[in-house]
This record gives sequence, structure tokens and C-alpha cells, in this order.
Amino acid sequence: MTLDDKNRMGSPQTMAVDPEEIMDSSEIEAIVKKYDAESNFRNLGGITAKITGVLCILLSLFHIYTAGFGLLNEVTHRTVHLSFVLGLVFLVFPRRKPGKKFIQDWGFGLSFASFYLFLAWQLTHRFSQEMPVWGKIGLIAMIAFVALTALPLRSLKGEGDKLCFADWPLALAAAGVSLYLIVFFKEIFIVNIGFPGLPDYIMGLLAIIMVTEACRRVMGNTLPTIGALFLIYGLMGPMLPGVLGHRGYDIVRIVEHLYLGTEGIYGVAVGVVATYVFHFVLFGVMAQKSGLGQLFIDLAMIIAGKYSGGPAKVSVVSSGFFGMISGSPIANTATTGSFTIPMMKKNGFTPQFASAVEASASCGGQVTPPIMGASAFVMTEMLGIPYNEIILIAIIPALFHYLAIFSMVHLEAKRLGLKGMAREQIPQFVHVLKKSWHLMIPLSVMVTLLLMQFTPYLAAFWGIILTVICSYIPVITRKMGIGELDDSNTLTPKRLAEGLDEGARYALAIGAACACVGFILGMLTLTGMGFKFSGAVLEVATGMGQFFSGLVPFGLLSVQGCTLFFGLIMVAVACIIMGAGIPTTPCYIILASIAGPALSDLGVPLVATHFFVFYYGVLADVTPPVALAAYAGAGIGGADPMKTGVTAFRLSMGKALVPFMFVYAPSMLFINFTWGEFTLAMVSGVLGVIALSVAYIGYFRSEIGFWGKTMLTIGGLLLVSSQVPVIAVGTVLVLGVLIPAFLNGRGEAPVQEEVCFAEVE
Repeated sequence: MTLDDKNRMGSPQTMAVDPEEIMDSSEIEAIVKKYDAESNFRNLGGITAKITGVLCILLSLFHIYTAGFGLLNEVTHRTVHLSFVLGLVFLVFPRRKPGKKFIQDWGFGLSFASFYLFLAWQLTHRFSQEMPVWGKIGLIAMIAFVALTALPLRSLKGEGDKLCFADWPLALAAAGVSLYLIVFFKEIFIVNIGFPGLPDYIMGLLAIIMVTEACRRVMGNTLPTIGALFLIYGLMGPMLPGVLGHRGYDIVRIVEHLYLGTEGIYGVAVGVVATYVFHFVLFGVMAQKSGLGQLFIDLAMIIAGKYSGGPAKVSVVSSGFFGMISGSPIANTATTGSFTIPMMKKNGFTPQFASAVEASASCGGQVTPPIMGASAFVMTEMLGIPYNEIILIAIIPALFHYLAIFSMVHLEAKRLGLKGMAREQIPQFVHVLKKSWHLMIPLSVMVTLLLMQFTPYLAAFWGIILTVICSYIPVITRKMGIGELDDSNTLTPKRLAEGLDEGARYALAIGAACACVGFILGMLTLTGMGFKFSGAVLEVATGMGQFFSGLVPFGLLSVQGCTLFFGLIMVAVACIIMGAGIPTTPCYIILASIAGPALSDLGVPLVATHFFVFYYGVLADVTPPVALAAYAGAGIGGADPMKTGVTAFRLSMGKALVPFMFVYAPSMLFINFTWGEFTLAMVSGVLGVIALSVAYIGYFRSEIGFWGKTMLTIGGLLLVSSQVPVIAVGTVLVLGVLIPAFLNGRGEAPVQEEVCFAEVE
């Protein structure tokens, strides 16, 4: 969702919020830039702005053309894509965010600079005889130039919107490493395949360094640090102890593996961005510019606005719609939250709760079919399962997420005695349909093509084309004197160019991030680290399972069951840690490659494995201490960031619990489906989610005390199990609290007139 959508999502009166309470576009942009590295664009001017604008438009047009008329060969398509992406990153993104010279900035800066020089020294040492002295000096000087820009020196400029003196040379070098493979494609991949020359290795080393530096600019320090550690792991294998040790690979073998093939930089991660993700990011931007944002808001109001706590439920529904086609939960939180959070505060929700609802709902869109923020197509590629099967599998887990957040929002609204929106503030469905029916055509056609098993990029192609065409329907009908369609969002040539430009910019960060993910995937295949991680998890989980199963008498807990449980806990924690601050798509690819094999060794079905790591990767955006989506919401709502993160995590309880549920009961994902297992899992799951929701809110027609909350929490967690005796115990605990609370409840709490949204003019 783009930053200027605020001006097209309805007037403050429609949203029933005072104009002064709504942030303007500059305030939204500041929040997005603070928390969302993917959207931290420079506001360029002059000739640089024109050049980058033209290049971004060309990148979008390249992907639209290849999606509709056929992709290039695998290597060429990915190298063309990365040539544009890496080159543009150094112009569009600042060298570093403005700020003070913190110790960690210097620490990371010196670490990256040392790492770049270390790799250069490794290569010159390896080719000490073949490379002349002037070549060695030149290579090290060139790498030192790149390393200098990694240091947090203000004298180098490049902070914020100011260009650094090195940005243009770096942009040309970053684009050149991929263009080299295109220009010399025949010599490298056909004539001299398997026998690279010295220039190939030099360009490969430069590619590794440029990818690391580009990723540092767009993602901060976390992901490039992980990528660098994997490279060092490949180099230092013989020096490492125990299970971490391996034969070791020199810089030449690593460069060849990562650069001259499809196992590293130009591997599956960049492949899915270049063929799937980019197209749907572009479609999302174009759809928002055509007015789809206002339609989502209107539909959300119609669906949920009249119920108790209506604004919060509108936030859940609308953010779910937006998040489904948006690639960034953080930007989604900031843009939609600029409207929904003031609505919720006006309704009577606390700033902390309102901000957390928006953050959790925005992240929920990433797990909502049919688009799932483009992750569905990545799963299709990695699992080899048709798209229509992936979205069918995703339905039940997504419903549990929304059941949890809706339950807590409803209970909180009832506890506070809040009403819904007034009838006159909710748009009429017939009016919305007359005004905006044409906006649903592109989305409907795209989803239909996907369900008919056409390629995702072809479906996105027609979605984009139809978005442009359908935006002119209001103009045509108005000239004909028929209909009541809104023609304010027509994609005129100027607005179309802006959409192509913005779409490319929003895809740059994920492209650079996935190129860096190629380091991780490449080193996993080269060193076999994925299997070692899997073996370590299995060994620790087995030991813990044997220990804890021995503590419980009568064999109530089996060794196998305890091993699986502790294995899931360890993988879940690892997923949240590794997913902190990393976009959904590269996060999922990393986790599926590293943590996925560990779950497979524990006997978890492959599809359940991928969904498990995907859900916990998404959960990282609302899990403190790096809950970036929650922090963005807190910035809008004026709430405490850490407390908002904790609240958002609890509101995302469905995403935290449902992975355990479908691991224990694969029928929820329609794996080895049986009606008995499916029915038991659904009933126990619904009861468990409601129990935990009541425990968190502390209200169920009456206040729930400490011991009642304790019993509901224990019972709700027991209901996650697939074993009938355990479910029975959990059911007794839960119903033992809910039934008395329901029967003895004092009814609806008195309406708080001073905060009742329905009374606000």
C-alpha cells in the first residue's frame, strides 16, 4: 500500500474521525521510514530523480512484458532483474539513516568493511601468481572504496535524501556484476562452462560484496550479517568444533558456487521475486491507485461496522484485505492505521489496544488466501504443489487467526461497553456497488486464472492490464450519461507512470534481500549445514523428551510426543529470532531451508513443515523486542511501543497456536484427511482459542478472576493437543469457567456515553 493512499481512502467525515486527528502524508512517511526499511526511499530531485524514475518504469515494463509474452531463460531473466534492482538500490536508498554515531553503528560498519577487505585479500592470495601486482592493488583499492561507504562517517554524506559521492560508482558496479553475466553469457555458461577465468572470479567477488552492501542499505545490519556469517562458515569449516565442522571451501569455490550458477545469488530466492513477487507488488500498487483502498474500507464498514466495537472490527477486516495484496505489514500498519487507530481511540479503546489491533490485522493479511502477500506463489515453487491446493490448505489456519483477534476485540468492546458505528456512518452496499463494482474485475479475473492453474505471472499480467483498462470505465460511462461510477482514480498516463515507478521501488528491497538470502541457501547446499541443524534439533529434542516423559508416571507422556513438542518449540523460537526485521518472502525461504528439515526429521508432513515456519516467520513482525509492525502502530496511536508489541503478539495468538494444531492434526491442512480427526481438531481448536481470548481479556459477560484466567489458559493450551484424554481435561477446565460466567453474568456492561462512537457527530 502506497503512502499517498491516505488521500484516496475517504474523507474524515466518512471515517467519523476529526480531520486534525488524521496524520498527513508526511507524518505517515516519517513513521514508515522509521520502522520499515523496505520503504525508506530517498526523496530525490533533479536529474537523479528523472533517471531513477525512468529506470524504475523500465524495470516494471520489463516484468509486465515478460509476464505476458514469455520469460527469458532462467539465468538471463534473473540477471536482468538484479541488474536493475542492485543498481537502483544505491540511488533510491540512503547510505545510512541520519542519526548519532552510536557504538553499534561503528561496530557494524567496521565489521562489514573488514569483511569486504578480507574477501579481497583471500582472492588475491589465491591468485597470487596469476594476478599481477597492479591487479591486486587495484582490486583491494576498489573493495576498500566500497568498504569506506559502510562506515558511519557523516563526512561521506549519503544520509537521508543526500547523495553520497560514491553512490553513482556503486550503482554502476552493482548493475555491472549482473550485466557481465549477460554480455558474456555464451563464454561463461556454454563455451567455458566449468572452467571460469580470473575475470569471472573477480566479478563474482565484487557481486558478493555489492549484494551485501545493497542489502545493508535496504534491510539494515541483520540480514547481511547473517549472510556474511554463512560465508565465513564456509571458509572456516575445518576450524570449527564438533557438528559445525566441515571440510571447508576456499574463496574460489564459494564465488563459483554463489555467482556462476543458480545455487546462490541467482538462485531460487531471486527467482521467485523476479517471476512472482515483483508482479504482485506491482499489481497491489496499481490496484490501490485505481481506488481499491476505498472499496476495501467501505466493504469492511458494511461487514463489521455496526457491531460492538465496530471500528476495531473494521480495522481487522480492512487491514486483512490490504495485507493480502501488500508485501509490507509495517507500511500497511502505518497507512491504514492513520485512519483506523484514531477511529478505535474515538470509540473508547486504549491507544495500546488500538495500535496492537491494527498491527496484528495488517500481519494477518500475509496468511490470508488467495494472495497471502505473494507467499502462496513462493510455496507453490518450493513445494511443487498447485496454487489452488495451497490456498485451500491456507483457509483453516487463516480462519483461526481471525477467530482469535475477532474474539478478543469483541470481548474487549463488551467489557468497555462500546457500541458500533451509527447507521448513517456506514456506507450502503448498493451505493458502494454502483460506485466501485468495476474495481473488482481485475482481482476477480486474476484469482480465476490462478484457480484455473495458469501461471501466477500471467495472472498478474492480466490483473495489471485490466486494472488500467477498468480505471477508464467510469470515464466512459460518465460520457455516455449512465452509471454513478467514481472517475477520480482513473490511471491517466501520469498516474500510470507514477504507479510503475512506485511498484518498482517497493520491490527493490525484497529483491536485494533475496539476493543476500542466496548466500545462505548457497552455503547450505555447499556445506550441508541444514542437515546438521536438523540433527542438532533432533538430538536436543530427544534428550528433553526422554527426560520429561520420565517425570510423568503411568506413561501419560510418551517419549515421541515430548520429543515432537520440544522440537516444535525450538524451531518456533528459531523462526521468530531469524525472522526479526526480515520481509516475509525471504524470511520464509530462509526458514524453510534451515528449520524445515528439522521438522521433517521429527515426522511432520512437508506441507505442515512449510506452513509452520511461515506462520512463525510472519509472527516475528509483532513479537518483541523487534515487533516492527507493532512499533509503527504505536507511533500512530501514541502508545508505549513495547507494551503494544506484547498486546499485538497476544492478539496474534491464532498465528502462534494454529501451527501446533495442524502439526498434531494434519487433517486441518487436508493432509491424510479423516472427518473424525478434522472435526475433533476444529471443535477443540475453536474452544481453545475462545478460552485463551477470554483469559487474556478477562471478561465473559462478567469479569474473570485470577484463578479463572489460569484455568482457561491451561485448558486452552491442552485443547491444542490431538489426544482425546488431554482434550477432555482441557474441555472440563474451560467449560468449568465459561459456563458459570455465562450463567451468572451481569449482562451487557453499561454504555459509556462519553466514549461511545455511535454518539460522536
